[in-house]
Amino acid sequence: MLLSGSLNRLTGFHHIGLACRDIVAEEAVLSLISYQRNGPVYDDPVLGIRCCFLTTPVTGAPCLELVEPLPGSSVLEPWLAQGVKMYHAAFMTSDLSATLLDIKAQRGRVLVAPTPAVAFGYRPVSFVMLPNMILIELITAA
Repeated sequence: MLLSGSLNRLTGFHHIGLACRDIVAEEAVLSLISYQRNGPVYDDPVLGIRCCFLTTPVTGAPCLELVEPLPGSSVLEPWLAQGVKMYHAAFMTSDLSATLLDIKAQRGRVLVAPTPAVAFGYRPVSFVMLPNMILIELITAA
């Protein structure tokens, strides 16, 4: 069980991350269920990815982030090689450092230390593998 402090610092759900080899092709398929690009495509050389966000007018449907590796990056290869599309859930946090400490205290593993992310105006993000093998992205709230 996560410490209650972690939960108090989570300020909202943000998106589901989908790994893909080709954002344009993936976007075309998702348009069949009303998803459309919501903003520009971002290249983030520090994280080794290209990404964009998709939204839909369908009530209750989550925001999706399409993520493809930049040329020469292998960051998504473990998921892509296994055919895994949905690979992370992203949450906003009011205190990234404290949330990471709480999650680590409960056997979560930080896979990507706090890193400024282009898609979020260079606010820090971190990727954490929870003890149940679910990958989450924590995004510093504005």
